[in-house]
Amino acid sequence: MWFKNLKVFRLSPSWKPSADELETLLDKQRFVEGQFSGEPLNMGWAPVFEEEDTLVHKVGHVFLCRLLIEKKLLPASVITQFAKAKAAEVEEQQGYKVGRKQMKEIKENVAAALKPKAFSIYRETRIYFDLDNHWLIIDAGASSKADEIIGMLAKVLEPLPILSFMTEKSPTSCMTEWLISDEAPADFSIDQDTELKSMSDSRISVRYANHSPEQDELNKHITSGKTCTKLAMTWNDRVSFVLNDAGDIKKIAPLEVLAESRENVGSDDIIENFDAEMALMVGEFNGLLVSLTDALGGEKVSR
Repeated sequence: MWFKNLKVFRLSPSWKPSADELETLLDKQRFVEGQFSGEPLNMGWAPVFEEEDTLVHKVGHVFLCRLLIEKKLLPASVITQFAKAKAAEVEEQQGYKVGRKQMKEIKENVAAALKPKAFSIYRETRIYFDLDNHWLIIDAGASSKADEIIGMLAKVLEPLPILSFMTEKSPTSCMTEWLISDEAPADFSIDQDTELKSMSDSRISVRYANHSPEQDELNKHITSGKTCTKLAMTWNDRVSFVLNDAGDIKKIAPLEVLAESRENVGSDDIIENFDAEMALMVGEFNGLLVSLTDALGGEKVSR
């Protein structure tokens, strides 16, 4: 159940709702299957567990939530097939070929008529609110998915208690510096996956997978104007991940050193077992974020 990616935001320290209060707010956007309301996506908050009807699952000071997204799968080839058949009928009725504008209207009408019969595909995005440490963590690899979460929360949380999280130094400059010096920051080690990208208009990139480039080779790339935009790292021999130029943490994997701790959470109760694993994950992520923030020069304070 470990999150694979971290999009990190800050929570206002003064925002301290109870689980029931947050539940009431999110319930206004509860997921209802097939309820599109003219939108291309049907989004809403869904229970974390089928065994529970609650939208907010509380683990200590942490609230876990799940956004469910439904999309109708209607291939363009199907629309084209039905539109051609409909166009043939129209041509026979009006006695001349349909024009480009008329064909566009036919396709739009066909798509609207077929949409209720289309198959639905689903995806989910999990988040948690860490009220003690003031983090909002979104398990999303793409900014668009994080934007969906923030957009949905903005509709029910007023004022919005979510703040950007920024560090004094940019991840790009720090990662490049670590590579040049061949020295990882405290609590971290540098792994073998690296991406260097040119800042010029050409945007040439060089990727190393499962391979550490020689120092001379690195120096040549950096001298030519490339900077590090992705770097695989390990924190305290406990969690491996990839840091990118936006400060996102991706490809997270708990390492073997955590195996004993994870085994100790074993229980016959599924939810009790989940809660113990969740508490372990949140604790590790908080430690990782604190160390990484220090490595990036500390948190940037709004002035």
